[in-house]
Amino acid sequence: MPSPAAIGFRAHSGWAAAVAVAGPLNAPVVIARRRIVMMERGATGPSQPYHAAVGLDIREAEELVARSAARAAALAAAGLLIVVEDLRRLGHRVVGCGLLLASGRPLPPLERILASHPLLHTAEGEMFREALRAACRECGLAVTEVKERELFQRAAADLRLPAGRIERHVAAMGKDLGPPWTQDQKFAAVAAWIALQER
Repeated sequence: MPSPAAIGFRAHSGWAAAVAVAGPLNAPVVIARRRIVMMERGATGPSQPYHAAVGLDIREAEELVARSAARAAALAAAGLLIVVEDLRRLGHRVVGCGLLLASGRPLPPLERILASHPLLHTAEGEMFREALRAACRECGLAVTEVKERELFQRAAADLRLPAGRIERHVAAMGKDLGPPWTQDQKFAAVAAWIALQER
């Protein structure tokens, strides 16, 4: 009988840290960590498509962003499928995914995004998070979304464990693995832990 596992994601422009966890809900272990590439460098489009769209005619900007979003979603789905298959071969069944969010405010129209440098970054972050959502849907996996600034508070409430214990456990998870075990991997692991508990 395959053991349940969950995958957590922390997205960046063009890629995401992905960490899979399994095991007891009070002390899961990391069973995989990957980098999901969502935009090849210089191949089919820029890694920062909203930045690249600044100065273009609005129709050209819309086409560039749409092409980039479609490519990011396709690459995310391909990358996630590989992780799911690898975990299946190791005797695990992926039951859900955790996705870290930014503030979660809705984006304005494209013209306003292109006129504001901070909104360019916000829109790109949301585009790559949406690519991960689409990848999860394609793989038939439910997504648990968690605002990053509320991550440990949410984890403590959902897991019914003290936040300090969660932080210490996540820090220790990386010792056996070795580097990289940065904030990207730690936060993705907590998101995966929450998703595992929910499923």
